[in-house]
Amino acid sequence: MHCLVFGTTGQVGLELDRLAPAMGARLTALGRDRADLADPAACAAAVAGTDADIVINAAAYTAVDQAETDLALAETINGDAPGAMARAAAARRLPFLHLSTDYVFDGTGDRPWMETDLTAPLGAYGASKREGEIQVAGAGGAHVILRTAWVFSAHGRNFVKTMLRLGADRETLSVVADQRGGPTPAADIARALFSIAHAFHQGRGAKGIFHFTGSPAVAWADFAEAIFAASSLPRKPSVTRIPTSAYPTPARRPANSMLNCEKIRSLYGIEQPDWRLGLADVIRELETKE
Repeated sequence: MHCLVFGTTGQVGLELDRLAPAMGARLTALGRDRADLADPAACAAAVAGTDADIVINAAAYTAVDQAETDLALAETINGDAPGAMARAAAARRLPFLHLSTDYVFDGTGDRPWMETDLTAPLGAYGASKREGEIQVAGAGGAHVILRTAWVFSAHGRNFVKTMLRLGADRETLSVVADQRGGPTPAADIARALFSIAHAFHQGRGAKGIFHFTGSPAVAWADFAEAIFAASSLPRKPSVTRIPTSAYPTPARRPANSMLNCEKIRSLYGIEQPDWRLGLADVIRELETKE
């Protein structure tokens, strides 16, 4: 199975590249030098000229706060570029797999969000990702939109690496305790994408929107405590639990980022990963690099 992948330096893109041999996949990974998402036509041309069996978009504009003042670029990268890719894939009859986010919801309520729930993004980032979903679905081809949340790995910028960096120098850290979600290892997202890609390659893929996050759901403060407990920091900081109102940001965050993942289990047999196992792997990798 040959996959054309957009996004080579992001958390999921790096895991796709690393796991491809074990997952029976060959990748053609396009970085910004070959397919700039700020140029949707170039992305479409890359799809039109590929000999791959599957197209995966693991690239995105992810600067949530910056998107509030950089909406045009966020909309181009997260909305127009995936739409152009999806239309080109549909014209070639190639399945198109696309990553989205919990930020398409407004974060109200206390139950996990279903794929059929109404979307209502709180900010520019979520709105741009929702536009991407609309354009991908509207392209008319075989597609999967995989919504996930709280992604972490040993690569790039993420909550785990931030907590370990700050925790090495501080005795106490204040962490938000009234936002809940499912931390999700990037490696598990990559495995899920490969499983879906194989299903399409074998003629049994199911199209649509699917949710995929780690389990169990926790608050950011709980996640921080788990990170410190799993680390080998000689002096582990204590976590002070604070409300979102005590940590204002330019973009509003959803209080409820929990996603119901029953659909992907039912149609693809993909179970929610235990993020605590993924966390142990990530911390082991990070500490080995030191």
